[in-house]
Amino acid sequence: MSHTKHFVAIFGGAVSGAEAASQFAQRGIRVAVFEQNALPYGKIEDGLPKWHVKLRDKEEGRINEKLNHPLVSFVPNTRLGSDLDLKDLAENWGFSALVLATGAWKDRPLPIDGIEAFVNKGLYYQNPFIYWFNHYHQPDYSGQTYEISDGAVVVGGGLASIDVAKALMMVTVQNALLEKGHQVDLFQLDRSITKVLDGLGLTLSDLGLKGCTIFYRRRIKDMPLSSLPTDTPEKLAKAQMVREKILNNAKKKYLFNIAPLRAPVGEISENGRLTGLVFQKTKVENGKVIPIPDSEVAVKTPLVISSIGSIPEPIPGIPMKWQTYQVHKEEYCRIEGYDKVFAIGNAVTGRGNIVESLKHGREISQKIAENYLRLEADNLEAAYRKTETMVGEQSKKIAAAVQTAKPLTNEMLEDLENRVAAAQKRTGYDGNYENWIEKHLPKRLENLIGKAH
Repeated sequence: MSHTKHFVAIFGGAVSGAEAASQFAQRGIRVAVFEQNALPYGKIEDGLPKWHVKLRDKEEGRINEKLNHPLVSFVPNTRLGSDLDLKDLAENWGFSALVLATGAWKDRPLPIDGIEAFVNKGLYYQNPFIYWFNHYHQPDYSGQTYEISDGAVVVGGGLASIDVAKALMMVTVQNALLEKGHQVDLFQLDRSITKVLDGLGLTLSDLGLKGCTIFYRRRIKDMPLSSLPTDTPEKLAKAQMVREKILNNAKKKYLFNIAPLRAPVGEISENGRLTGLVFQKTKVENGKVIPIPDSEVAVKTPLVISSIGSIPEPIPGIPMKWQTYQVHKEEYCRIEGYDKVFAIGNAVTGRGNIVESLKHGREISQKIAENYLRLEADNLEAAYRKTETMVGEQSKKIAAAVQTAKPLTNEMLEDLENRVAAAQKRTGYDGNYENWIEKHLPKRLENLIGKAH
């Protein structure tokens, strides 16, 4: 049954937004997808480290299939809260529903008083750092440049913090090798920094490097690196063993360091620049982190990168609670205070790293412990499918509400189509999705390396 008398706006075009658009389009509902960037891929493009070439291309292909649909209108370079006002959209445009699939792009603040004064002055946050890492090789890159130092401190403890440590090690080792006349590309280092150095008869020390260090407030066996069940003492012990093996395998391949049971409590600075952190030793009792009195240790470092999680960015007009968008208790997806504004995916779960919400099968979690690198992509792909399933269920509920709502008149539909077309025109988008993507897809590192050789 067709429901072309309804028109839904979705904000965000990545995994969640594309899946929601697909669910609505399958039901004959018109959709406009407003995306803040030129490309709709979100963290697939900007947050998934660029060594994941096959996974990135596969996931972006899935998004393209969903957005390049006759009932889906794509509107790039349009940001909710600045280019468009939520209240105006909800009250005046006439959409049947507004769906927020904006993800979790804002880094959770490092919990040290006054630390924000040192952002880009010895302190970086994970999301902008990985964005730079993914794009700085592009000949036309014009974004912020990050200076990377050996001996950096990474505050975190999940898979994302391992990605940050891995990226740091790749850049510093690659630069140090180049100074010695060895040109090694990122994909060789991705397979194993240790094997690359062994093959050249070198060590980190030979390169004048000591490596970065992840500081984690819990034990290594507490790291959220595996989704094995932990509901019995036996299962918990097995999960903890797997977590330790994942971490140790990653350390062995990429030569970073780990300092568990350390919580950041203060900053060290000189002349307005962060030069270190004060860490307090901790212990874990009954699952809780307990600070140990009078155990503070000053750690000097040229660079700190905070990797303690991502949260949705505040948008004017959207109430927030506990760093996520506030939704109606009885209607999980609907934003509090609005009749037809909904949130889906990480915008409501508050999990920027979707692996954290993954509850996939035991098999992958066990295999990843044996080979972190090869099966890391399998783990992430399973996470994307889990997100699609979750968003699909959320979207079905929203679609059901839309389909029972009063149909839009022909005049209302025409007005919405004109508004969407005007928004597209402002960005220079001519409606040809495939051409737009081809024109705006950035230069890929693997292609540049191929040309260089």
